[in-house]
Amino acid sequence: MNILRRGRLSVEPDRDINNFTSSMEADKRIFDADIEVDKAHVIMLREQNIIRADDCSAILSGLDKLKKEGILALDTSYEDVHIALEARLIELVGEDTGGRMHSARSRNDEVAACIRLSLRAELLDLMEEVHDLVSAMVNTAAKHHETIMPGYTHTQHAQPTTLAHHLLAHAGAYLRDLERLKGAYERTNRNPLGAAAFASTGFPVNRKRTAELLGFDSVIENSMDAVSTRDFMIESLGCYSNLMTDLSRLAEELILWSSSEFDFIELDDKYSSTSSIMPQKKNPDIAELMRAKTGTVDGALMSVLTICKALPYSYDRDLQEATPHLWRATDNVRSSVRMAQGMISTMKIKKENLESALDKGFMTATELADTIVRTTGIPFRTAHHIVGSCARSGKIPTLSDIDDLSLNILNEKLSDRGLSEKDILEALDPMGNIKKRSVQGGPAPKETKRQVTVIGRKLAGFGEGIKLIRKKITEASVKLEKASLQYS
Repeated sequence: MNILRRGRLSVEPDRDINNFTSSMEADKRIFDADIEVDKAHVIMLREQNIIRADDCSAILSGLDKLKKEGILALDTSYEDVHIALEARLIELVGEDTGGRMHSARSRNDEVAACIRLSLRAELLDLMEEVHDLVSAMVNTAAKHHETIMPGYTHTQHAQPTTLAHHLLAHAGAYLRDLERLKGAYERTNRNPLGAAAFASTGFPVNRKRTAELLGFDSVIENSMDAVSTRDFMIESLGCYSNLMTDLSRLAEELILWSSSEFDFIELDDKYSSTSSIMPQKKNPDIAELMRAKTGTVDGALMSVLTICKALPYSYDRDLQEATPHLWRATDNVRSSVRMAQGMISTMKIKKENLESALDKGFMTATELADTIVRTTGIPFRTAHHIVGSCARSGKIPTLSDIDDLSLNILNEKLSDRGLSEKDILEALDPMGNIKKRSVQGGPAPKETKRQVTVIGRKLAGFGEGIKLIRKKITEASVKLEKASLQYS
């Protein structure tokens, strides 16, 4: 009979109930982490003289064999990987020995530790992938400081900008996503072991030791909080959702820019598909799927928020339903980041089309108004009125046109205040517009080059930080392995 149910319960659930309660499918993600958690716990039990040396040795050897066998060797009739793994261990070393592994522990703190270990690995990989995406954005931007293009507000032509300036806007958003992921990692990488079911344990466990062996940064102090919170999952999902929103905005632009109407870029063939009936088609399917997967990730976040809403302390089985949403969202966000990086790195940019699109929409109107203010000293709102009236006429204004309008509005000619044809021509030049906008964060080539340097330094810092985190985890893994060999 099931080793968990045999004491208190006399009837085994049928297959339908087993399928309803089982988390074995989702638990595939935490199998390796469970082995690590078991080893750290058993080593700590031995060091605290809670179990004998020979039992510790036999359990560690059994866990090594289990790791080699893999999750497929486990009995899937059990409701989760933890009991299935323990049952298999007992088969290997006997209950008198294997049955001691779970001393001073509950599945509640065990599963929380396993999820945290598995999630931290995913977060680290995702941080590296976002780092690579930002690098791709910056590398592409660095080639296009003087590639002029329309800037848009309300999807209408607004002001001239550069492709570098536009790409660096996306890079800035992804850098903030990277910062959020780093914070989520820090709050995920905390040790719940030793909390047991929720009220800790009467055994003299050493929680700092299991944290050390597993590479956790700290211990979650309150034992009830340790087993019942899934705020680290919600925070990670929130970071995913924010990141996917940023990716979706990029996807939308790539889709529009690759259309015949815009024709600003051409996506690489491997990030495109064709039609089953229309042979001429080259469709931006990868970008479209990236846009759609935002809904999947947002749905996962809402699902977990709803599952955790109003749950009483401490542990409730409802929390089991949260984990599959986490893994599904993790897979979607990581693959989306990789697709974005690939599309940006390989897309063909049509510079001539970007520049020719500036001919539409009187995009230099703002600079013309600014020039009138600087030259004549009239209020900006009045200059806005004059230039807006020029725009309504549907033609690019001359000094004569502006004088006619200013006579009606101000009862004087702006040329009498010093405005010249040369001033107007300079204001109407798109690149001249851009070069004047050299304030911090502006599109002037001098400024976008500075931004590239600044982002490069930030990326280098993030890269070093990720390396240090990986180094700490590797060192903990080495400690765990050495201790395992010592006690085997």
